Amino acid sequence: QVQLVESGGGLVQAGGSLRLSCAASGRTFSSYNMGWFRQAPGKEREFVATIDWSGSSTYVADSVKGRFTISRDNAKNTVYLQMNSLKSEDTAVYYCASSYYSSRSRPSDYDAWGQGTQVTVSS
Repeated sequence: QVQLVESGGGLVQAGGSLRLSCAASGRTFSSYNMGWFRQAPGKEREFVATIDWSGSSTYVADSVKGRFTISRDNAKNTVYLQMNSLKSEDTAVYYCASSYYSSRSRPSDYDAWGQGTQVTVSS
């Protein structure tokens, strides 16, 4: 089983940037596809972005396209989410997750999750 630990969240003003990191341990990180999700209070968990095991294929939600970028460094067992031009509606707890499948946007397709990191965007 893989263990995932997110970091990099915080409070930022609208229009600002943050980079989230997710460090993985416990199994061969480079074999698995990774995703980022977010959950705002009172809302369902929402897909943000996913990247395949090699880093060559990415897919991001329309709501963040052009603002967020997912990447990974298999040598460091880490996946990143670069978030630019942040908006108040981006406020949520952000989770990383791992999956056997690529290009999936459903939480049920992911089998391991981190504990989440809070991102708060002030307007």
